[in-house]
Amino acid sequence: MENYEALLATLALMMGTSWASGINLYAVLLVLGWGSAAGHITLPEELAVLQDPLVIGAAGVMYFVEFFVDKIPGVDSLWDSIHTFIRIPAGAMLAAGTVGDVTPALEIAAGILGGGVAATSHATKAGTRLFLNTSPEPFTNWSASLTGDVLVLSGLWTALKHPELFLVLFVIFLGIAIWLLPKLWRFVKIVFFKIGKILGFKQDTSNTVDAAGYHLIPDSAQDKQITALERLQRLRDQGMLTDEEFMEQKKQILKARSE
Repeated sequence: MENYEALLATLALMMGTSWASGINLYAVLLVLGWGSAAGHITLPEELAVLQDPLVIGAAGVMYFVEFFVDKIPGVDSLWDSIHTFIRIPAGAMLAAGTVGDVTPALEIAAGILGGGVAATSHATKAGTRLFLNTSPEPFTNWSASLTGDVLVLSGLWTALKHPELFLVLFVIFLGIAIWLLPKLWRFVKIVFFKIGKILGFKQDTSNTVDAAGYHLIPDSAQDKQITALERLQRLRDQGMLTDEEFMEQKKQILKARSE
């Protein structure tokens, strides 16, 4: 029974730290380090370095910076982009540290799982915040940022105090992420397409070459028009275009054909 409880506690800590790292890494380091130094948390030996005052101080400074940066529309997405290269490796390292120095294979497996979980939560957060940045008002960003902070703190507390409950909630999160991420990815592609269009980037199809090195023949004008109309319809169905924008662009496509 004790082994079973220890296994659940270790698994919850591993998944909890990696999941929370993908959302707010510095909050994770601050909570674990301060909690361990104060005697409220017993960390594995591999993570004992987190209670060093230098680590706690650095994590506190970076958490203070992120607390404000994460609430500025546009800047928050840039911050998330930069932290793609920080949160995911850190999540993998924390997950590997939770299993202790048992076997190298177990540490590597934990690191792989932790990196995957951190990447999932990070992608979900970054995609959601990018979607919210399409709104002109800042209140949704503030609410989302504060919600993320509360989720990280409450999630870590649940993982440490109630590992069974956390694991159930973690499975629910994975299900939501699997459903949500493809939709967020389609939205991200649309956003970058619009940005490229604004910046004047155009795809040249007059001299397209396939992977084998053969020149591809451009589609006929009618095929291009049908493709454009289908793409326009998908954008409206996904809510990226209003009915007025849809009708206006549809008229422009049909007018171009008549000319």
